[in-house]
Amino acid sequence: MDFSRVELTPQQQSFAGVVRATLGQLMTPDVREHERETGDGFSEKVHLALAERGWLTPAWPVSEGGAGLDPICQRLLELELERHDVPDITAGTTLLVWTAVEKFAEPELRGKLKAGVAAGTARFCLGYTEPDGGSDIAAAKVRAVRDGDEWVLNGSKIFTTGAHNCQYTFLITRTDPDLPKHKGLTMFLVPLDTPGIEIQGIRAFSGERTNIVYYDDARISDRYRLGGVNDGWAVLHGPLDEEHSIGDGEDGLADLSIGRHFLRPLEAALDSAIGWARDSARADGSRPADDPAVLARLGRVATEIEAGMCTPGPMGRVKGSLALVEGAAELIDLTAPLGVLSPGAPGAPGDGSIDYAHRFAQGTATYGGTIEVFRTIIAQHVLGLPRPGYPGSKVFLPRSRAAAGTPQS
Repeated sequence: MDFSRVELTPQQQSFAGVVRATLGQLMTPDVREHERETGDGFSEKVHLALAERGWLTPAWPVSEGGAGLDPICQRLLELELERHDVPDITAGTTLLVWTAVEKFAEPELRGKLKAGVAAGTARFCLGYTEPDGGSDIAAAKVRAVRDGDEWVLNGSKIFTTGAHNCQYTFLITRTDPDLPKHKGLTMFLVPLDTPGIEIQGIRAFSGERTNIVYYDDARISDRYRLGGVNDGWAVLHGPLDEEHSIGDGEDGLADLSIGRHFLRPLEAALDSAIGWARDSARADGSRPADDPAVLARLGRVATEIEAGMCTPGPMGRVKGSLALVEGAAELIDLTAPLGVLSPGAPGAPGDGSIDYAHRFAQGTATYGGTIEVFRTIIAQHVLGLPRPGYPGSKVFLPRSRAAAGTPQS
């Protein structure tokens, strides 16, 4: 691994300055307040402004609505978006889904959507999880039944983050319940303005908004099908593997750990706790920072952050979440009662960053797939261990086989 410093050219340094100045103008107090109030992870004003500069699809050629940036400028843009806390959840899910749309959509639809993605007007969310399905995506029960050139959708999805800000959802459905679990699935890119679709918001403990999406005899054209009928698992795998950090593709510029996103709130919380330890006074006039035990606890959180940032692949997702959960609890315990003050509350250290990190941490065991799912990925894809067989595990069997009494495995 190359740890040498990346030397920026004058053009790259100039670009970084332009990005900083632009984002400083875009991230106005009203944008930040909107995010605090809604938890959307999205600002249409900022999203469209980024699109005007080609920054939603920075690697795409300018002729296709992108910015044509080299890999280093792409990374500079990414880092500045993070440093300015730009709400980017919907931008991320859109690019994740686009890889499947580009490969499997009909040419006419693909061309129309590509222009919309670059312009910021075509946005995609992930229609994977179901209320009773947990992280077992292949156990999808949302039914898609063919009726001529249309499909009729029925069922519901949960944790469809960004659905209320998107035009399409990347929906996994069950089209043949008689086939084995992974075989009877079909993927669709469903227009969310279709009659029969209802989006209902849910607020997470952190304040973030996600959604339940209901499908009640919603009819869509077959042109929105991605890939073959009952071949949805193959269509899904590209975006899913990218989200789970399975496979190659590292260019040496990206974060080593995919759990890095979970550590940013903890970094802000740690900075706030350090400020509290340095600047506040106890009853005896001493500062918390004068206490070796306090310094040791702060140092332990800092060490875990570094460990989380340096843990690669799917292991980094697990480590990032665990470091946040444990570190945020440590900082809450250390700074209480100030640490539990919410953002915006008078006297809250770092404008409530410790409280926010603690609340955000609670959901990170499930975001993008549970920790248990990632531990299975580590076991099978990293360590090469066999797939486990649990007593009483369920499988989908063709009705003919089940009726014949075929033993389940």
